[in-house]
Amino acid sequence: MKVVRFIVFVTALMLGSLPVRAAGAAESHAVHAARARLDGALAKKGLSFGSSLYVRVFKEEAELEVWLENGARYELFKTYPICALSGTLGPKLKEGDGQSPEGFYSVTRAKLNPRSRYYLAFDIGYPNAYDRSLGRTGSSIMVHGKCESVGCFAMTDDGIEEIYALAAAAFAKQQASIAVHVFPFRMTTENTKRHAGSRWAAFWSDLAHGYHAFESTRVPPEVEIERGRYVVRTTKP
Repeated sequence: MKVVRFIVFVTALMLGSLPVRAAGAAESHAVHAARARLDGALAKKGLSFGSSLYVRVFKEEAELEVWLENGARYELFKTYPICALSGTLGPKLKEGDGQSPEGFYSVTRAKLNPRSRYYLAFDIGYPNAYDRSLGRTGSSIMVHGKCESVGCFAMTDDGIEEIYALAAAAFAKQQASIAVHVFPFRMTTENTKRHAGSRWAAFWSDLAHGYHAFESTRVPPEVEIERGRYVVRTTKP
């Protein structure tokens, strides 16, 4: 019996499926290390671990923005380079196409993965209801570490450590879900005109409403799905 238990333990350790205590220790270490690096920068902006979080991703620029609630509005805290990103501009359509998604996604506490094979990770929630309404398939689209990607948004280990720690702290302070909005590019007038000939121009026009709503209010907009399209409801501060 002892031999069997030992084999099960070793197997679980090798597969990364060991459990709660190991996962908790890894998560605690990441949060502690991130706080040591970020506490000062947060304090200078009147922010803290536990401030509500909003994330924007820009594929063409390969950047991930972290915004934190500061009073009635959100403030840009830090922009992280995405160090690995696969596919081209345009949404993910099916499992195995190597594409990363575009659209409006939501992360709950249950989507954090402190024992990912890519160090730390969280699932952005693809496919969402909009994707499913169009028959799009795929799963496990993550923001994670290790700087390697097939359809995910890969960060440096230090980068994911900080983003993950801020997310975990926000959930601990009772943020129910974190909006993660993924855009093909910064949706300025110039960039939109540059990509006007794309087959995805109409889809991107819907995404642009969400981009501009946040730019004007600095509050993450509410997004609904009506008749197979994203509909953005501007949230006033």
